[in-house]
Amino acid sequence: MKQAYVVVALVTAGMGVVVHAEEPAAAVKQEESAPAQQGFGRGRSRGQWDDPRFIEDRKWFHFLLDNRAKIKRTITRTDKGVDTVTESGDPEVAAGIQTHVAAMHARVKEGRGIHLRDPLFREVFHHADKISMEITDTEKGVRVVETSDDPYVASLIQAHADVVSQFIENGYEEIQRNHAVPPRPE
Repeated sequence: MKQAYVVVALVTAGMGVVVHAEEPAAAVKQEESAPAQQGFGRGRSRGQWDDPRFIEDRKWFHFLLDNRAKIKRTITRTDKGVDTVTESGDPEVAAGIQTHVAAMHARVKEGRGIHLRDPLFREVFHHADKISMEITDTEKGVRVVETSDDPYVASLIQAHADVVSQFIENGYEEIQRNHAVPPRPE
């Protein structure tokens, strides 16, 4: 089935999202799973204010956090990064996963960082030009092969993959935490 790519502004702790669907509303129920937050507050970066996709991105991220019990994720570490599979038996959640991952891929390619108050996210986006991502939609979600020829950036990719799994495991508590940047290899 050929999919249309509809750009949707999603707010997920500052993450942009591209929806894979004929109709965005069919991909993910457009309910207010968390109220849109306006104004300056804890953890806000100025990027939120000049990024028109921020608020919608956060809604999608919150949708996934709200439905994290329905998400299964596996990480396989490679010498150059990770091979991850993130899926759900719930079709709406599966579409949300695809939407979110496509949007994050766009942000990496465009160098539009998110969640930059977190040292790990800041460092990942600082090295975005050294990250290669291959994304394959699966029946229930997405497979991402994320790599770098730079060993340090490969370690950042692995640390980020671990944090994404912690988001799924711990939910909103985890997004409040800062995550350490791995040491540079000697």
